[in-house]
Amino acid sequence: MNMATLSALAEPNRLHIVELLRGGPLSVGEIADRLGLNQPQASKHLRVLSDAGLVEVHAIANRRIYKLRPEPLIELDAWLESFRHVWDEKFDRLDDYLQELQRKEVNRDDKK
Repeated sequence: MNMATLSALAEPNRLHIVELLRGGPLSVGEIADRLGLNQPQASKHLRVLSDAGLVEVHAIANRRIYKLRPEPLIELDAWLESFRHVWDEKFDRLDDYLQELQRKEVNRDDKK
């Protein structure tokens, strides 16, 4: 798991940029407008995302178009999957425990 990915996504504006780019490629100006940032701020965040490998940029005429790179997000999902397995087991045990408590409560009520 690349820690640069988590570090880049930890900043709210960068996470919002990634969410915006899920809808498709955007220019720096479009990203800045949608997030209420000035272009230098948006460019700074995009540079961090690019350095982390989360976005790629294509120059078209005088515009820079950014789009998501799926590989780091796939890697992050695979890393998180290992935690899902652990949590699923814990939730299954909790469900079993709660069902046992419910059965005990029903049995207790039946004896009254």
